Amino acid sequence: MSIDIRDAYRRALDAFGQRVHLIKADQWEVITPCVDWNVRALVNHLVNESLWAPELLAGRTVGEVGDVFDGDLLGDDPIKAFDTAAHEAVQASASAGALTRVVHLSFGDVPGEEYITELFADALIHTWDLSQAIGVVDRLDPELVDACATWFAGAEEAYRQSGVIGEHAEVPAEADPQTRLLAAWGRRA
Repeated sequence: MSIDIRDAYRRALDAFGQRVHLIKADQWEVITPCVDWNVRALVNHLVNESLWAPELLAGRTVGEVGDVFDGDLLGDDPIKAFDTAAHEAVQASASAGALTRVVHLSFGDVPGEEYITELFADALIHTWDLSQAIGVVDRLDPELVDACATWFAGAEEAYRQSGVIGEHAEVPAEADPQTRLLAAWGRRA
């Protein structure tokens, strides 16, 4: 990947955050392309991931953190909850040694660079999901799309086998890179 993954992650979270700030009061219960999630649940998911990032990038294990980030993390101010958590996650990913540190995930240990890449990809794809749900522009940063597609080409089958994503959606041969990436993640753009 030619792009600095820490910068890609920051940019993906920034794009998601821009959409969070566009959510209208009556849109929090709108269903997203993530079958079981409405807008509030999707934003809560990104807040959850963002809260975990500083802990895991600091070397803590899932068991050590426990269930502190379970449930509703948005409270009465979902936008502030997202902004605060995203800021902390970006800071943690930019910390010295974050790329080479061993991160202890529930399924095993991975280098920090891999973990940050997974966070980046999730934020990028969910930016499109949120855009679809709230009816705003759904074009993703082309450089981030290319970076994600390059990485995901090697990870797609493992994601699919673990049940994290749906079946690869069919797309026309002339589909643009964003449409092809979303199809790989089981989205129909």
